[in-house]
Amino acid sequence: MKLGKYSFGMGDRFGKQGKAQLAAIVQAQEEGINVTPVWNKSHREHEIIGTNPDSVRREADASVHAMQWKCDYFVDADHVSMKNVDPFIETSNFFTLDVADFIGQPIDTIERDVFIQKNKDCIGEFALPRLNQILPITKDDLFCCAHKYLFAVQEAKRLYKYILKKKGANHFVTEISMDETNAPQTPAELYLILLMIAREKIPVQTIAPKFSGRFNKGVDYVGDIQKFKEEFEQDVAVIRLAIQSFSLPETLKLSVHSGSDKFSIYTPIRETLEQTGAGIHIKTAGTTWLEEVIGLAEAGGDGLSLAKEIYCNAYKKREALCQPYAAVIDIQESRLPEPAHVKKWDSKTFVSTLRHDPNNKLYNPHFRQLIHVAYKIAAQIGDRYLDGLRKHEAIIAKNVTQNLLERHIRCIFPK
Repeated sequence: MKLGKYSFGMGDRFGKQGKAQLAAIVQAQEEGINVTPVWNKSHREHEIIGTNPDSVRREADASVHAMQWKCDYFVDADHVSMKNVDPFIETSNFFTLDVADFIGQPIDTIERDVFIQKNKDCIGEFALPRLNQILPITKDDLFCCAHKYLFAVQEAKRLYKYILKKKGANHFVTEISMDETNAPQTPAELYLILLMIAREKIPVQTIAPKFSGRFNKGVDYVGDIQKFKEEFEQDVAVIRLAIQSFSLPETLKLSVHSGSDKFSIYTPIRETLEQTGAGIHIKTAGTTWLEEVIGLAEAGGDGLSLAKEIYCNAYKKREALCQPYAAVIDIQESRLPEPAHVKKWDSKTFVSTLRHDPNNKLYNPHFRQLIHVAYKIAAQIGDRYLDGLRKHEAIIAKNVTQNLLERHIRCIFPK
C-alpha cells in the first residue's frame, strides 16, 4: 500500500465535516493539485469526545461515497502506542507510531556496541543530494545516536510487527513520529535514525522529525523562518540519501505535524518541494474544529450564543484545558478577553477575533489557542452542540472548505 506523493492529514474532532474537508481536496484536484486525503484522530481525542476509531472510518467512507471520490484515501491511527493501538487495528490503514517517549531510554550496551560495529561503514562524509553540502558522520555521532534513539526505533519495530501480525502485509501505511521531543534532530541524527529503521526492516513511508521553532496549536509558526527553511531542505536531502543508501521505500517523505495554520513556513516548504520533487505529508487537526466555532459565530443567533458559551466555559476551566497541551500552546492570560466582555460581542467581532487572519487588528492568537483546546467543552455540551452543527451546516462547511483549500492546500502543495 503506497501513500501519494502529497498527502494531507485532516483532523475532525466531532466527525461532521468529512464532506466539507474532502470538497477542498476535490477542488484542488480540479485545479491540478493532487493530494491524498488522510483522516486522522488520536486516542486522546476519542477519549475526550467519547468516540471510537470506527467512527473515523465511517466518516471517511461516507464522505468518499457522497463526493464520488475515486482516488486513494486513508484513515490514520494518529500517535498510537502499544497501550492504545488495538481499537484502531480493524478500521485504520495508516498508523502513526509515536515513539517519542522512548527517545533517550537506555539501550543494552551490548546491543548498542553490536549496532555500532555492524554500521561502521556509515562513518564518513556523504554528499547531500541537490545541496552543495556534505553530511559528516563521525564515530561519536554513531555512538550518541544509537545511545539516544536505538531503543525508540526498536519500540517502533515492536509496534509495527504487532500491527503487521493483525493486518497483514501491504494493508497499511507506516509513519514514525519523533516530533514530540525537546530538541530537533540534526541531519546526522535523522540519517542514522533512518539507518536504524532500515536495519529493523520497517517499511516507513513518512517520518515526522522535530524541527526548531514552536509549532503551537492553531497559530502560526514561531521561530527563525530561514533556519526552518535550511532544516527542511537538509531533511529532504537526508531522506533522499537514506533511500539510496539503505533501500528504504521510494515513497518515504517528511511529515510535518501540527502543520495547520503555519502560514509563514508554507512558502519555503512549497519552494523546496518544487525544487527537489520531494513529497510531503502535512498533518492538521484542530483547524477544522475552529472553523466550526467560526461558522457558528458567523451564523449569529443561537449559533453565536453557543460559540460564546464555549469560550466562557473554557475561560473558567482554562488551566485544566491547557495542561495537556502545555508544550504546544503559548497563552498569555492577560491577553484573554473577559467572558463578560465577550458576551456583548456581535458575530463580526467574535469571528474576527478567532479567525486566523494576522492582518485583522481584532485577531487574537491567545483567544484562538484557548478555543483550540476547548473542544472538550463542546463535547460536554453534547447534543446541543451537534444540533448547532447540523442547523448551521452550510455556513460551517463553507468555512471548513475555504480554510483547507485557500489557506493550506494551495499554499503548500505544488501543481
